[in-house]
Amino acid sequence: MHVFPQLRKLEHKYRNELAVIGVHSAKFTSEQDTDNLRQAVLRYELEHPVINDGQFAVWRQYSGRAWPTLIFIDPQGKIIGKHEGEITFDDFDPVLARMVEEFDEKGILDRTPLYHSMEEVGKSVLAFPGKMLADEATDRLFISDSNHNRIIVSTLDGEVRQVVGSGEAGLADGDFRTASFDHPQGMALDGDVLYVADTENHAIRRVDLAGGKVETVAGTGRQARGFGKGGEALSTDLSSPWDLVSHDGTLYIAMAGIHQLWALDPEAGQVRPYAGNGREAPVDGPLLSASLDQPSGITTDGNVLYFADSEASAIRTADLSDSGRVSTVVGQDLFVFGDVDGTGDAVRLQHPIGIHYHDGVLYIADTYNNKIKRVFPQTRSVLTMLGTGEPGYLDGEASQTLFHEPGDVSVAAGKLYVADTNNHAIRVADLETGEVSTLELRGL
Repeated sequence: MHVFPQLRKLEHKYRNELAVIGVHSAKFTSEQDTDNLRQAVLRYELEHPVINDGQFAVWRQYSGRAWPTLIFIDPQGKIIGKHEGEITFDDFDPVLARMVEEFDEKGILDRTPLYHSMEEVGKSVLAFPGKMLADEATDRLFISDSNHNRIIVSTLDGEVRQVVGSGEAGLADGDFRTASFDHPQGMALDGDVLYVADTENHAIRRVDLAGGKVETVAGTGRQARGFGKGGEALSTDLSSPWDLVSHDGTLYIAMAGIHQLWALDPEAGQVRPYAGNGREAPVDGPLLSASLDQPSGITTDGNVLYFADSEASAIRTADLSDSGRVSTVVGQDLFVFGDVDGTGDAVRLQHPIGIHYHDGVLYIADTYNNKIKRVFPQTRSVLTMLGTGEPGYLDGEASQTLFHEPGDVSVAAGKLYVADTNNHAIRVADLETGEVSTLELRGL
């Protein structure tokens, strides 16, 4: 997912010279479904055709070994290069420029426009809401309206109070109407300050809810190329921050793009790696020696950090002490996933993204299983709470409700709020009865 913004920049600059075809060779079972792939293409606003290579035929033909893999083909159909792993615009811009120059000199570059009709998302109040945060004390619900590039602030029953962001993708500080975000995700609340993981800007933003201002507090707008050492927050590159949680004045960041947790001191303006060595693997151990797998959700009980390690389909912990460790609650490996409730090593999840701690229980969005589950960390037990596992959209009794790749959960006032991402909706479940309804946002 992290390659798309960089690739989009290349597509726009070389729109008359570069033709891109995506080949989706899915690891997860859910990703092999064509309708789920369709939703992903819309969510990431891809502007090129995508093949569903569900049987890995194209993958094998081109000897794929890593996600992502880029294959370069010249105008005459010959493979001339291969790159495994993430890319940056700055790295590949000069490479493509040299290719264009070479093919022009040979007279083989055809700039005839390629036409294809791409499906567009229909208009809706929300567009792929990724994360949200419910706060009972102030009767507020914060919604990352991710594909509308804005934050919506409403009451817990849906009365909209504030809209933060112009709606245009960008990185601009200012008042609520002129400031801009780029596909924001997780948030953390500290009094009247809301911190936002501005994912595709690779930045952390500070929203002054009382003063009506947005400012950047970490990140440069550039994606980190490696696993930096940290330092001055505003001069340190970040990589796809996906979720946030605040504890004792420190903001902890699920840094999905480089498989780490980071810590930000907003007052001192300093940011640093907190857990994970940057290598993608589910390996427990001392904080900075352990390996993580695209952490995408984070929460705390005040004693440890809990995080959804999405690519490992795992729920893991990181101690709130620099001398602490990373441990695994449930989950086994990058290629061990499924939909199995139970205890300990028998549990199987499928790419969970959202997680929230409440009253001794972890509520998780088991995203690719289209379910909401409860995790009891002391016993390592997992139980399905909502959803049948089939993708869809249906309110009602807990056992019959349908979701489509929910991305987050949050608890307040006896209710569980769910960011039902592919349904462009916020769903609300009563914690006692399990009854599910859809939140109506009023005043937008």
